[in-house]
Amino acid sequence: MRIAIVGPTYPYKGGGAQHTTELAHRLAALGHDVVIESWRAQYPSFLYPGQQTISAPEGTPFPKTLRELDWRRPDGWVAAGRRLRSADLVVLAVLSPVQVPAYLGILAGLRRRTKVIALCHNVLPHERKPYDRPLMKALLKRVDGVLTHSEQQAELAGGLTGGPVSVAALPPHLPSTTAEKSDQVHRRLLFFGIVRPYKGLDLLLRALPEGISLTVAGEFWGGLDDTRALIAELGLADRVELRPGYVAASEVPKLFAAADALVLPYRNATASQNVWLGHEHGVPVIATRVGALADHVTDGVDGLLVDPGDVDALRQALTRFYASGEPERLRSGVKAVDPEPFWSAYATTLLGA
Repeated sequence: MRIAIVGPTYPYKGGGAQHTTELAHRLAALGHDVVIESWRAQYPSFLYPGQQTISAPEGTPFPKTLRELDWRRPDGWVAAGRRLRSADLVVLAVLSPVQVPAYLGILAGLRRRTKVIALCHNVLPHERKPYDRPLMKALLKRVDGVLTHSEQQAELAGGLTGGPVSVAALPPHLPSTTAEKSDQVHRRLLFFGIVRPYKGLDLLLRALPEGISLTVAGEFWGGLDDTRALIAELGLADRVELRPGYVAASEVPKLFAAADALVLPYRNATASQNVWLGHEHGVPVIATRVGALADHVTDGVDGLLVDPGDVDALRQALTRFYASGEPERLRSGVKAVDPEPFWSAYATTLLGA
């Protein structure tokens, strides 16, 4: 089968780009003729204030990749659709409604001669704008099928289209690193990844027990001022280390080796690689029961689960984690994920959508 995946890949960074790349490799390994149609310029900077690209790849770049899509060039969107008319399947990787105008241009160029699946990492953003819903509805009603990563997201998609909606768990697509593991108890926790309001860093800061330190490593969506002000208000300046900016794959192992647990205090979520990333590095995960996070943490075995949005409950969980012998016991229960079954099921669902 000739398959085209339209989405970000290297030099774009992060989970979406890693997923696009790994999906292309996996489908090619199954014997399909796969190409990636990617971006030369994906978003205007005012819509994505963080670092968009990286200088070194995270994993193995996919060789058959064309990077000509540009958010400023509608003529290029239609031209991409024309290029893809010979494909049997086009997969549109949807990370943001901002991509929708370009995808509608591609559909116009295709003239609907090819099966098209919208692969939605998020059907709607966590922090929504008035235009998000109409844009996504315009896209989803024009494709042949939708693939989401959770039942909750499938229900959301179903409200925007009358067409078929499939669900497949987001498979592991971790950056290639050599894990560094520590047997020591550091009395230090880690918050990792882009910092946005829905991820609940403010809740974690308010819940941080006495005598425990925290490293916050990642890009800050909207700047550092609010976080610094809250740290000062809570008197945590001597216990909270801020490491703003994108964390390159080569730097990730040392961050996890210096932490006793990864904390994911999300207010809401769809799917996340961070539980698997923590376990890949031998670190227990303390997470809220939202989205797919709870599906990958076994409470009391390789981490702890807590209800979202509850500072007291989170503080109690963190205190319980540091009971005598608990960090060592939970670390001993951590096992790295086997990606093969997840990718096999994912490819089957995608190709059958």
